[in-house]
Amino acid sequence: MLRLAGCVAGIYTCFLTWGYYQEKVSTTPYGQDALKFKFFIVLNLVQALFASAIAYLYLKVQRKSLTRPSKPLLAKYLQLAFISVIASPFSYAALKHIDYPTMILTKSCKLIPVMFMNILLYRRKFPTYKYICVALVTLGVSGFMLLAPVDEHSKGKKGAVNSSLYGLMLVIINLTLDGVTNSTQDQIFHAYKVSGQQMMCFMNLIMSGYMTLWLLNPFNPELSAAIAFCQTHPAIIQDIVMFSICGALGQCFIFYTLEQYGSLSLVTVTVTRKLFTILLSVVAYGHELNPQQWIMVGVVFSGIGLEAYVKRAEKLKQMADSKKKDQETELTALPEKTLSGPRQRTTIVAPK
Repeated sequence: MLRLAGCVAGIYTCFLTWGYYQEKVSTTPYGQDALKFKFFIVLNLVQALFASAIAYLYLKVQRKSLTRPSKPLLAKYLQLAFISVIASPFSYAALKHIDYPTMILTKSCKLIPVMFMNILLYRRKFPTYKYICVALVTLGVSGFMLLAPVDEHSKGKKGAVNSSLYGLMLVIINLTLDGVTNSTQDQIFHAYKVSGQQMMCFMNLIMSGYMTLWLLNPFNPELSAAIAFCQTHPAIIQDIVMFSICGALGQCFIFYTLEQYGSLSLVTVTVTRKLFTILLSVVAYGHELNPQQWIMVGVVFSGIGLEAYVKRAEKLKQMADSKKKDQETELTALPEKTLSGPRQRTTIVAPK
């Protein structure tokens, strides 16, 4: 129980801090010239390098080997890394058109593209409650976007584009690519004997390679511009390092929780973490939500909470059935062991 509490505390601490620094690096003006950091490929490269290094150290501490993947598995890693690399910029670009709480709430709909891609790519079927959850989440996010207040006196500013359809489209593209990634990860875990930390290490290493090739392109000035920005605005270096460390450590807590306690506990923790991320963003950066939007937030998390509740009930039922089956097996095998065991000779000693 203490280990699970430690995992929950680690996920909350790492990803709440990670979300804080993500919004800070993405939207906060730095320096007297009030410039914003726009070099998100560089930011993702730094985070991927930190994540791969921490995953490798985690494997070493656990005395586990980083085995070389087979050619089919390597091809899957290359595919996943490429999709992840091209997905992230859409998320950062969306922040130019929608605020951070809206993006986080919309990204809570991740189960929609994951479900769709599983059906489309791998022909999987889902129970009825899954579709109910999708409907609740879709209703909540749509209502959250439509009920957002529009500032008619600040055209061209951030307040005027909180409900931008273009920003929503960028997030949907990001979610669709994430759906392909997650469905392919599920397929890898079923088809290959790999640990979460091994996948984390290899994926981040390959992602780092992709992004390095892109940044070293002589026609791409992003790397030199990012270095120049950091030299003239050194305050951002600490924010980037904290963002990267928190994200990498958070991934370790997630994979450990998944390995030790299963997806049910992980879903419960990550769902509540997203809600607290919204609350932290509202408090830290002064975003305003009206009562109708708070109701829609509740609708979204009721849908995801329903999924977690049903998963918990299914897990408990499976555990109970498995325990009952084991008991029946032991009772059935007991007479056989008794009959087949060696006979003991009883010696009767007459009293003297």
